[in-house]
Amino acid sequence: MVECSSPNCLKHGNLRVRGLVDRGLVVSAKAKNTAVVVVHFVRPVPKFERVEKRRSKIHVHVPPCESVKDGDYIEFGECRKISKTKSHVFMRKIRQGEKQEAKAEPVEEKAKK
Repeated sequence: MVECSSPNCLKHGNLRVRGLVDRGLVVSAKAKNTAVVVVHFVRPVPKFERVEKRRSKIHVHVPPCESVKDGDYIEFGECRKISKTKSHVFMRKIRQGEKQEAKAEPVEEKAKK
């Protein structure tokens, strides 16, 4: 890990976690210092006396001293607003994502008659 001087880092800056601490799966880590995390949860539906499965995408700030990839399972916490869409910060990596090789499936084209 590289030492960072970012003020938006839990370890090296002044940022503090308050509120929700949750876990989720990284589905995109393409943007600089940002990861999109999917969180699955269940919500009660009182009318039908059942629960429904839902998901939520949360934008998480990843400090320069940390790194995440698609498929990683991470823990993140709620903090003050960092940007327009980010109000959560990366805390730790729980599970490393598995390498997924891109398998190119040949597409069979039907001959036009």
